[in-house]
This record gives sequence, structure tokens and C-alpha cells, in this order.
Amino acid sequence: MATIGVQASTIKSAFTQLGTYETLRRVRDLGYHAVEISQVAMTPENVAAMHRAQDELGVRIAALSASLTPQTVGAESLTTTFDKIVDDCRTLGTTMVRIGMLPLEAAGSLGLVTDFAGRANEAAAQLAAEGIDLYYHNHHIEFAKLDGRFMLDVIADTAPDLGMEIDVHWVHRGGQDPVTTLARHAGRVKLVHLKDYRIGLLPPTAADLLGAGDVAGFMREFREVVQFAEVGQGNLDWSPIVEQALASGAEYLFVEQDDTYGRDPFESLRMSHDHLVGLGYADLF
Repeated sequence: MATIGVQASTIKSAFTQLGTYETLRRVRDLGYHAVEISQVAMTPENVAAMHRAQDELGVRIAALSASLTPQTVGAESLTTTFDKIVDDCRTLGTTMVRIGMLPLEAAGSLGLVTDFAGRANEAAAQLAAEGIDLYYHNHHIEFAKLDGRFMLDVIADTAPDLGMEIDVHWVHRGGQDPVTTLARHAGRVKLVHLKDYRIGLLPPTAADLLGAGDVAGFMREFREVVQFAEVGQGNLDWSPIVEQALASGAEYLFVEQDDTYGRDPFESLRMSHDHLVGLGYADLF
């Protein structure tokens, strides 16, 4: 049976402020029992705390994150710290690693995207030899078209050993239907991100900016009404999305919210949890 969990980036500041173990305890107390680690330093201390949380709290570390190449100076990556990533997986009993985004310099052309996908496929084969599966997480930029094909489809076709982690918010922001996209990648979608897509109200300051002739400022406010939201607090139709995710073979569905706009992110996670329970998915927690 699939499990609904939490994407750690939603509460990344808590890992520093509260500590890893206490953060995972609070996640457990909200009713979640699986976490995908992202934007949390994989120090020996944090890895040990994650291991302890699994043993004592029953919070499974279901997936880890890794870039293909270092995205910042000294950062871990599959090409520079492969053995460390494998060791972390073994310590935590985790068999899933996900690439959160392709390197930005690789998004500029069909040739660059194809090259990235080929190298990601090689990394997937290397990890498979260690008993670990590699997945690719989309944003909206993967729905740019390259020679008439979506970038995401180019990646999927070029890297057949790479699984898909479909983020339904970013699919919608990319102009596509989450249900259709999940269905198109059925069999490769083991990981899914659940976050809603909200259109907020245009703030009163927008009219003031326009009246003052600040068109750029007005347009900034106009664009920023597109927001991340708690599951059930936006415009996405969740039952068909969850049902298709399950039909496509999802093993973990992670609630994620990139920005909670001042709300305590643990409260946002509670709201998402309660909405999904209300839709009849309590057994997935």
C-alpha cells in the first residue's frame, strides 16, 4: 500500500532550529510516518538522528535527495560523493534517491537536456547495482518544448532507467493536467509530490503601484497571486489526482509546500493531512 508522507523542505528550518529528531517527532505527531529528505544537511549527526527516529518514532526515511553534479561549492552529488550517498542509504535502509532538478545550465537546449538525461541514466544504472532506484523530480520548466516535445518527455525517453517523481503543482503551473501526466508515466511514478495551486487576491498596493506608473512593480504583484497552498486550500481536484497516482504505481506521496506565507509550516502540514483524511485517505498515513 502507498504511504502519504512529508517532503522535508517544507520544514527545513525546523531541522536547524529544533533538531532533526525533534522535527521528525513533530511530523509523527501530526500523523505522518514517512519523510523524503531534501534541503537538510546529511551530516553524520543528522543521519544518526534520522536513524534513531526510524527506530524510536516509526518515521521512515523513504527517499533521499542528490544532484547529479554539485550545485554549490562543496555540495554532495552523484558524481563526486557517490559512495557517501550510497552509505547514507544503507544506514537508513532507504532504496530511493531523487534528483530535485536538472542543473540550470543544462536546460538551455535539446542537446544539453539530452546530455544531462544520458548522464542521469548512467547514475541510475550505478545506483541500481547497489539496490537503489533513482528518480527525477519535475518543476514547470520541464514543460518547455524542445523540437515539439516536452522537456520532461525528452528526459524520460533518454533515461529509461530513471524513475519519475511527479510534482502535481508544478505540472499544473506548466500548463498540463496532473492526472494525464501521472497516467502518461504510469509504471515509472513511484514518488509523487502533493501540493496545491492557489490564486490569491491581488493586494491593494498593486493599484497604487500602477497609479504611480510603476508598471514593473504592478506586474510583480500581478504574477505573485499564483501561490503554493496546503492540500485542499487551492484549485486542484485532489481525489482524481491521488487515485491516478495510486493507479500509476506510486509508493510514496509527499505533501510539500514551498512557501507557507507566514503560516507555521507544521500547521500547513496538519491542514493538508486533515484534508486528505477527509477525502478518505486515512489508511495511507
